[in-house]
Amino acid sequence: MNAAAQARNVYLPALLSIKEIISETQDIKTFRLGIKERVFSYEPGQFAEVFVPGVGEAPISITSSPTQEGIIEFSIKRAGTVTEAIHRLNTGDLLGVRGPYGRGFPIEEMHGKPLLFIAGGIGLAPLRSLINYVLDEKKRGEFAEVIILYGARTPKDLVFRWELEKWKQRGDIRLIITVDRADMDWPGRVGLVPVVLREDVELKAANWKTITCGPPIMIKFTIKALREMGFAPRDIITTLEMRMKCGLGKCGRCNIGPHYVCTDGPVFTFEQLRTMPEEY
Repeated sequence: MNAAAQARNVYLPALLSIKEIISETQDIKTFRLGIKERVFSYEPGQFAEVFVPGVGEAPISITSSPTQEGIIEFSIKRAGTVTEAIHRLNTGDLLGVRGPYGRGFPIEEMHGKPLLFIAGGIGLAPLRSLINYVLDEKKRGEFAEVIILYGARTPKDLVFRWELEKWKQRGDIRLIITVDRADMDWPGRVGLVPVVLREDVELKAANWKTITCGPPIMIKFTIKALREMGFAPRDIITTLEMRMKCGLGKCGRCNIGPHYVCTDGPVFTFEQLRTMPEEY
């Protein structure tokens, strides 16, 4: 499929070859696809419709950084018909991708600011796109201090463990990893993300932007903790990705009041969310 054909019909996916598959957990895999810039370019925080011929498509966050040339990555949890079919694919198979869709993270507002990333479980996937954008050597000087707080239910549920080890080795960021329940081999922090946020992260909130994604219950209590720490609603940024289907604001499945998550989001500030009906 060439760029001209894509421009004519937004429902036509580009067929991209799977270059690598990384097993993250027992039910999450990262698919690395080959990409040509003239066919597909994107911003951190955007998503795409991922398509399996004969099965269907699903909206999936883009987890790679656009600074990574020649590839695009999707980290996909096995949770339904489409994602089950994707998990059965192998290296060299083709995967359909149309997009990108949605509004990405407000990167220009983050320039010169210290950034606090807070993720839970697979919620690290959309944040990873922005984290690796910020940490890219070509971009790192545009941002100040970086703290990453990442939590999972158990050590076996941690995603991107191979990349977490790389982040640990960096001297220019602080990485805090926690689990809700440890096993005998876990040497690290144990505690819920909002609790660890309160106990381990000390900062002057007025200068910071925070970006968070994870299970709804984690987001609820994380935002409560951030507000108690002094974060302004406009400085708390999250990505929802709830009930999205078509990606184009056409099917109406993802509306929150008059807003569509797929076109008005999926990235929102807490300042925006608290003006919406409490459906998210």
